[in-house]
Amino acid sequence: MTTLYRWEFRPYQRRFRQPMQTRHGSWEVREGIILRLTDGRGQVGWGEIAPIPWFGSETLEQALFFCQQLPLEITATDIFSIPAELPACQFGFESALGLENGDLAAGRQGISPPPSSLLFSCLLPTGEAALHSWQQGWNCGYRTFKWKIGVAIIEDELKLFDQLVQALPQSAQLRLDANGGLTRQTTHRWLKACDEAGIVEFLEQPLPPEEFEVMQAMSDRYATSIALDESVATLEQLENSYQKGWRGIFVIKAAIAGSPKRLRQFCKEQDIDTVFSSVMETPIGRQAALQLAGELSHRDRAVGFGVYHWFTEDEREFLERLWNSH
Repeated sequence: MTTLYRWEFRPYQRRFRQPMQTRHGSWEVREGIILRLTDGRGQVGWGEIAPIPWFGSETLEQALFFCQQLPLEITATDIFSIPAELPACQFGFESALGLENGDLAAGRQGISPPPSSLLFSCLLPTGEAALHSWQQGWNCGYRTFKWKIGVAIIEDELKLFDQLVQALPQSAQLRLDANGGLTRQTTHRWLKACDEAGIVEFLEQPLPPEEFEVMQAMSDRYATSIALDESVATLEQLENSYQKGWRGIFVIKAAIAGSPKRLRQFCKEQDIDTVFSSVMETPIGRQAALQLAGELSHRDRAVGFGVYHWFTEDEREFLERLWNSH
């Protein structure tokens, strides 16, 4: 007999402690949707739709429209039939259903700690603020730090980079994320500086996705690794980049990649070098993403989920208020 799931959803907004500056602009508010599925026995599963349209996912408006047109009761077949054009919706509904065998995922009261095997990297603010904020992260136990570049004049950023490299302990690792905002010339300058610094784990997405072949050629020229991010935002892009020969690092934002079931299958079949990363989701989406990271990360690379300090409100209080306010 086909199981029917009653379901509800709640849109949410979470304001960042300070705007996040990237080459895509200033990001001040994280918006998304929390899902709750309930089966006939009263078991509850939670999921999250957390789109980032400038990364290639659907928009929040498209996700809301999809939710609004669904019937009040759905089946697992309905969930696994969500089209690939709605990758964040695929992730949210499949996560609520359960990643392995269709058992409903744990409710928010049962949010579990991340797998103990995972290390976390800390996202630093852009610009000069990074020179001081890394110390707080270090004191909290972080040893890998991520700094976004390509948001200011390269000469200014390179000077700050030199200061940051000098300030960080020798045992620290640094990741640089350009969000596709560099040119070929500035990418060469950054890769040369990274090689000289000796502390950079990788340069993330220096060029736009359409410059795939250029990044592939550059990855063979420098000691510093290049990681793809925007180029592999969705599962379709991930598979395409692998088929085109990329064997470097894949940064996977599970919450917008699409079907967790298909993502797991692809990663296990191809044994790719992955770094799972946050999309600034709530604990609902984070738990599902970290479950995947715990299964599929096996090269001792830190996952990019050290972002708790970017929000002001306590996460559990936020979720309680969100659900009880309707």
